[in-house]
Amino acid sequence: MGITEFIAAWGTRVVDATGYLGVFSLMVLESLIPPVPSEAIMPFVGFLIAEGSMSATAALALATLGSLVGALGFYALGRFGGRPLAAKYGRLVRIDARGLDRAEAFFARRGGVTVLVARFVPIVRPLIAIPAGMARMRLVPFCIYTVLGALAWNGILVACGVVLRSNWADVLRYSKWLDIAVLAGLGGGLVFLVFRAVRRRRGRG
Repeated sequence: MGITEFIAAWGTRVVDATGYLGVFSLMVLESLIPPVPSEAIMPFVGFLIAEGSMSATAALALATLGSLVGALGFYALGRFGGRPLAAKYGRLVRIDARGLDRAEAFFARRGGVTVLVARFVPIVRPLIAIPAGMARMRLVPFCIYTVLGALAWNGILVACGVVLRSNWADVLRYSKWLDIAVLAGLGGGLVFLVFRAVRRRRGRG
């Protein structure tokens, strides 16, 4: 079994074992802990939808609700704790000051509608609720933009999963090249983490 096939089988088993509650819980975590990406969750939900093991409506509804609940947590953090508390919490889940700066700058450009757009932007996606809370954006528009953005993004990821599962025989035919791409991505990510750690250590020195 190749890497691509193994990851798909493992991800599908995890989502299948946890069911709808797992989909909701994982998406809450996705909005609160940036290292948990929706890209690693929702395509496997699409796999199960294609197999008839899950309802697309229920899965998307619970995933979007999970995204909203998690976003409300960061919104409250920004509104009632401000930047100091956000920075303190961020250290616990490996959110650095640069990520917060990027989210604040992103929000400052277009205000409320940025909450919707940010659902499609990695790293900024889970953090955008913090500057929204700090700016005391009204709760109802915040919730509407978050739900619309999360529903659209989750829908795209689920659709990708459905398409992949429906064409899985063709995917496996080229899985060797996908395995190479996965290994290259993991290797590149490891090199980046090592480089960043070395640069930070030199900066402290």
